[in-house]
Amino acid sequence: MMGDYYGVGVGFKPEHFQSIIETQPDLGFFEVHAENYMGDGGAPHRMLGALREKFQLSIHGVGLSLGTMGELDQHHLHRLKTVVDRYQPALVSEHLAWSSHDEAKNLVFLNDLLPIPYTQETLDRVVEHVDQTQTTLGRQILVENPSTYVAFTDTQMSEIEFITQMQKRTGCGLILDVNNVYISANNQKMDAYAYLDAFPTHAVGEIHLAGHAEDVDDDGQPLLIDAHDRQVAPDVWSLYRHVIQNTGETTTLIEWDNDVPDWPTLYKEALAAKNLMAGIGASTHAAQ
Repeated sequence: MMGDYYGVGVGFKPEHFQSIIETQPDLGFFEVHAENYMGDGGAPHRMLGALREKFQLSIHGVGLSLGTMGELDQHHLHRLKTVVDRYQPALVSEHLAWSSHDEAKNLVFLNDLLPIPYTQETLDRVVEHVDQTQTTLGRQILVENPSTYVAFTDTQMSEIEFITQMQKRTGCGLILDVNNVYISANNQKMDAYAYLDAFPTHAVGEIHLAGHAEDVDDDGQPLLIDAHDRQVAPDVWSLYRHVIQNTGETTTLIEWDNDVPDWPTLYKEALAAKNLMAGIGASTHAAQ
């Protein structure tokens, strides 16, 4: 298993700050989105600075657009470096997706993390962008597997093949988002367990768990959406158990970014992950 173990964490929300400081929860780290802390000061930085004194941090970017076929936005990359240098987080990560487009040299930022075609051309470009990011930051980053809804017709390799080659060529770490695996498997009629068994887990530095919404597509078929707005589904917990049984203790994040609950509800989800992991560890130890 790659990297250090930082326990279980949750995404930090400012409305939870006072409860966190007062109760000192038994958590390993808090994740924040880098783009929310690219300003110079103010209340966000005061809270995050106080949090950093007591907990490890994970900086998760959502706007770097590693999958763009254009150039990385250097201004955005260096703003990310400023945040990383300031807080010295345990983990830094980004998505295997694109969210910006260069229209006649005027960079347009989109509100969604969009999928990429799994082609050699795209792989070469993503590798270039990951290398550039790691060089600029002076450290390894983790890259997260996406949730997908449709497949590209010009796909030349599987998602697993793409991620494996990207990791080998760049030396980056990986985030295994188990909820994303469940969403993609259901939307594209794949075997989630087979996907997990083929994933390069030796490079996984963090696992993500989140809730998803159920919808239907234009043909009336079930469609799962990566909503991050509710508790982790039972089937996703089962997939997580399968992963941990194979990998052992792995840094794990509970993501809940929309319809954010009160602190006790979010903390309860984190404790569920801690207890599941501890239970697997205890049973493994007893069997030896």
